[in-house]
Amino acid sequence: GSYFQCVDISAVSDLDEAEFCKWLTTEIGVAAIPLSAFYGDGFDQRVVRFCYAKKDVTLTQALQRLAKL
Repeated sequence: GSYFQCVDISAVSDLDEAEFCKWLTTEIGVAAIPLSAFYGDGFDQRVVRFCYAKKDVTLTQALQRLAKL
């Protein structure tokens, strides 16, 4: 098991994974990891990874921010 949820971003953004993660962190205030970071060739699948091993209040705030997308 793990504490990560992988999410397809193609319905909410045209950015590649890395750019989307940078934008999400700076503009929305929610951090994600591009799945392409785990591939040597930077294979972009339009999927990002969120960690949910957080306090409930942190997850609630993140969900409120993500709902604006």
